[in-house]
Amino acid sequence: MREIDVEREAKPGAFPQTDLAVRDKIRFYQVGSWAAGNRLVDEDDRSVQSSIERQNSLTSGHRACQGCGEALGARMALDAAMDAADGDVVAINATGCLEVFSSPYPETSWTVPWMHSLFGNAAAVASGVQAAYKAKGNTHTRVIAQGGDGGTVDIGLLTLSGMMERNDDVLYICYDNQAYMNTGVQRSGATPPAARTATTQPVGPQPGNDWGKGKDMPLIALAHEIPYVATASVSDLRDLEAKVKKAMSIHGARYIHVLVPCPLGWGHDSKLTVKIARMATQTGLFPVYEGEYGEITSVTKIREKMPVEEYLKPQKRFAHLFKKNGDPEVIKRMQALADYNIRRFDLVDENTVDFVPKGK
Repeated sequence: MREIDVEREAKPGAFPQTDLAVRDKIRFYQVGSWAAGNRLVDEDDRSVQSSIERQNSLTSGHRACQGCGEALGARMALDAAMDAADGDVVAINATGCLEVFSSPYPETSWTVPWMHSLFGNAAAVASGVQAAYKAKGNTHTRVIAQGGDGGTVDIGLLTLSGMMERNDDVLYICYDNQAYMNTGVQRSGATPPAARTATTQPVGPQPGNDWGKGKDMPLIALAHEIPYVATASVSDLRDLEAKVKKAMSIHGARYIHVLVPCPLGWGHDSKLTVKIARMATQTGLFPVYEGEYGEITSVTKIREKMPVEEYLKPQKRFAHLFKKNGDPEVIKRMQALADYNIRRFDLVDENTVDFVPKGK
């Protein structure tokens, strides 16, 4: 919650004990967006999305599914980048959901200079674009590469690692929906354990995705000791915008990993996208933090810790855990993973009220 003083013009006679103005405290209770009352705060405190002058980098006409977290995340991130760079941005897009639903030939929903790369070479193409601008003496145009978890964590890891090792002046944004959603919801290196996908069916002694597989891409990026690494979520617009703007103020390789739930692949109601994303952070399963040159510099604390079970239940990809033959030990193991993240990243303040399990 944020509380600020606002001076308003008073109606004649309404406040006889004052002059023509009265000071009030305006409270913002919403998580992240500050949508209510946004116009009452100073312009510097307003979100990019609240301005009629926003770029609308990803505009209407795209063919994303209803409730698509990736479409939401991409628009917020690119609008913030355009605002920070005075509109001088070029975006390189890996093959994937974002590319397919936003640019069906011969149409496009992008209002920024935009280039489609192959599935695994977005980082390399972005590095080449940045090098070309540098060779021409252009030091003001900023380059952004973006892709899903498949094109980032798996297929694109080699070129992304090279971009980071060279410290190329590129901001890479991964929109993580935790599977290959565009090609049929197959498992990726970012798919959580026990999740059902087309290639990790809920059958056998350990249904769903195997434990111990996959990669933690933000920590891999941090291990490259590049200038800036961050995780973010579409559940917190202000945080996402602030991190993109901070990244745009830095030169060198930068990486932002954004959690973007997919109603189709995750099997949740399309209206729950933001809520599901918030639950992922409040359970501890998706830590939100920043890092610079190999060290974590700040974390977003959990405001109200919730049990992992509440996050898993609305998603059909975890439905097998709650059926008659479901294994409660798997849910306990997921809770242990969340608790480990909480300890590892120091996500809970002493004043945070721990959750009370239902029935207790």
